[in-house]
Amino acid sequence: MPELSDSAERVRAALAARGVSFEIRELAQSTRTVAEAAAAVGCDVAQIAKSIVFRGATSGRAVLVVASGANHVDETAVGALLGEPLAKADAGFVRRETGFVIGGVPPVGHDRPVITFIDADLLAFAEIWAAAGTPFAVFRLDPGALANLTGGDVAEIALRRR
Repeated sequence: MPELSDSAERVRAALAARGVSFEIRELAQSTRTVAEAAAAVGCDVAQIAKSIVFRGATSGRAVLVVASGANHVDETAVGALLGEPLAKADAGFVRRETGFVIGGVPPVGHDRPVITFIDADLLAFAEIWAAAGTPFAVFRLDPGALANLTGGDVAEIALRRR
């Protein structure tokens, strides 16, 4: 098994602690954006499980939304599930709460517990790809495993244009 960067190794260890082993790929090209990640692994952008960190507007809690790369997040719907509105999280907040940089935030292995919501649209795929701790690392998984790995709630959180 190739040696991983410290951040990707933290993700591998977090997965192992949950009793699963997924191959983490550290790539030469960036996977920071959905388009870059999809091109790097050869999948559709909808199969990228993008991690977006928000801040609870009242509580200040970190809220992780794992969404299909093809979707925009309906922040009002997530806020209703959370019980408070969402606020934007800056790079410092994301790093402080998760231990990872924007563009590499994985669904597991955070420094602190985060409230997690998972886009139900991800369940339509046989496999999805998630960040693995750096903007150059990803791992492939069965979307059905995502809720078990994260303790997150699967919900309809994609913004549906009317």
